[in-house]
Amino acid sequence: MIAVLQRVKWARVEVAGRPVGEIGPGLLALVGVAAGDDEQHAQALADKTVHLRIFPDAQHHMNRSLLDVGGAILAVSQFTLLADCRKGRRPSFTDAAPPDRANVLFERYVARLREHNLPVATGQFQAMMDVSLCNDGPVTIVLNSREWVK
Repeated sequence: MIAVLQRVKWARVEVAGRPVGEIGPGLLALVGVAAGDDEQHAQALADKTVHLRIFPDAQHHMNRSLLDVGGAILAVSQFTLLADCRKGRRPSFTDAAPPDRANVLFERYVARLREHNLPVATGQFQAMMDVSLCNDGPVTIVLNSREWVK
């Protein structure tokens, strides 16, 4: 699984002009599920997300995690993170998990986040969404669970 984490002052997702998820300070997580990912990937990615020390301490060093600062998370499923652009000009999405499997693993990721007692909001799976945010820093981190889960 892949996640693009953006440290935010606030983030919001709308579907058809209606808000479906909104947070204050914390992380926006854009999450893609690859073919072959499993529940271990979802759990490991969620744990890395909440423990990653990317929030500033009193000396302005990135030394605090989402748990440390009591932040919230907005998780948005985004299969386009699995785009293969090596050939031609049109991305291929054959590396993305099928929608039914991707939804199960995305929901497992969200459930694991909630196990950490954080405020968690989500987008709507397979919907066209408008995502708004105010980057904080900006700080943007890319995580790929395949780099540490075998």
